[in-house]
Parts: sequence; structure tokens; C-alpha cells
Amino acid sequence: MALDEPKESDDVYEIDGFKYIVDQEFMEKVKPIKVDFTEMGFKLDCETDFGAGAGEGCSGCGTASTC
Repeated sequence: MALDEPKESDDVYEIDGFKYIVDQEFMEKVKPIKVDFTEMGFKLDCETDFGAGAGEGCSGCGTASTC
């Protein structure tokens, strides 16, 4: 997750005052994506395993996490 400007290959979602920019090809691979805001920052969840460990899928907290 990072700050970015939309490109032609992105979809833009505006939810509860936040704008989410997601690469269309990436979204097809990982959907659905769930974004939660916690006390520690943003938490991302998806069904795709990116090698984080069995059952962990795509998740993390704070602005340094990636999906």
C-alpha cells in the first residue's frame, strides 16, 4: 500500500471519503480485498497467499504493509 496517482490501468474506488487506487490486473488476481483502518494504521486482507505463511494470505498493519 502506497500513495500513488491513478494510471490508465487502475480502477479507482472512493469509499467513506477515502480514495483507493488498484491496478486492474492485480485486482483480478487477489479480489476480494478488504481494507480496515485500525489504531495501528490500515490492515489489508485478501484470499491470495503471497508466501507470508500458510493461511496468512495478504494482510498487514500500518502504512509499510503491502498486498
